[in-house]
Amino acid sequence: MKAIPTIDGHHHIWRLDDLAWLSGPQVPRIFGPYESICRDYPIDEFLADTSDCNVIKSVYVQTNWAPGKSLDEARWVQSVIDERGWPHANVAHADLSDPDCKALVKRLAALPATRGIRQQLHWHENPQYRFASRPDVMKDPAWRRGLALLSNYNLLFELQVFTSQMLDGAALAGAFPETTFVLEHAGMLEDMSETGWKKWREGMSALADRPNVNVKLSGLGTFVHACRADVMAPIIRETIVIFGADRCLFGSNFPIEKLWTDYASLYRTFRGAIAHLDETQQRAVLHDTAARLYRI
Repeated sequence: MKAIPTIDGHHHIWRLDDLAWLSGPQVPRIFGPYESICRDYPIDEFLADTSDCNVIKSVYVQTNWAPGKSLDEARWVQSVIDERGWPHANVAHADLSDPDCKALVKRLAALPATRGIRQQLHWHENPQYRFASRPDVMKDPAWRRGLALLSNYNLLFELQVFTSQMLDGAALAGAFPETTFVLEHAGMLEDMSETGWKKWREGMSALADRPNVNVKLSGLGTFVHACRADVMAPIIRETIVIFGADRCLFGSNFPIEKLWTDYASLYRTFRGAIAHLDETQQRAVLHDTAARLYRI
């Protein structure tokens, strides 16, 4: 396997005391039992996890700190970057429907590492899979006014939706052509039946028709709670066919994926799934797309 510099476009470091959704009594979640990660996951542990994988840069993605603490989280991430040099960029959180989000987005954008915003919009009939309060948040005029702020600061938006929301996501990207979107987790294919695959392909194709949409190949063990080549490879390969390698990027989703695998195994499985690509395409997926999108 040829060594190609890799950027981890999606990982989390966290402090347990500041995580509302990982503190207190556990509630069922999309990723199953999570006792083992209800603890600090510091940058030193992340660097140890990635030590044999040629990861040269990484992007932190927000972890849902308690309401009202989005700026605190971003400032803390910036402090880690200032002290350690890792991670190299931050995707912060903002509730774009909040009437006061303009001031928050301005403060977040002023932090040197901020490259984007994630507000989880994915809604599913299964409550364990649901993070948004309703399936159509992205249609709300107040929320869209918040989204319109991002292009003023050259901030991308990380779009996390299920298949049933993809057509709305494509319409959203079409309505905001000046904003760059990064689709999370390859569209979160949870229904792997023939019908589920068909709807996912249709939704992914609609999103790919929008040139401002890119896709992150991450979180692919979420619904099987395992690192399985037979699950990961078809999703990765079909996504790259639909979007092209230069609009796809690798993401580990660590430490969530640490619930069922180690980083080296995840990385090897991912590299196996893209082994059919030429070196330029592999470099795009592993490094160049993330470097371009997150300006690192």
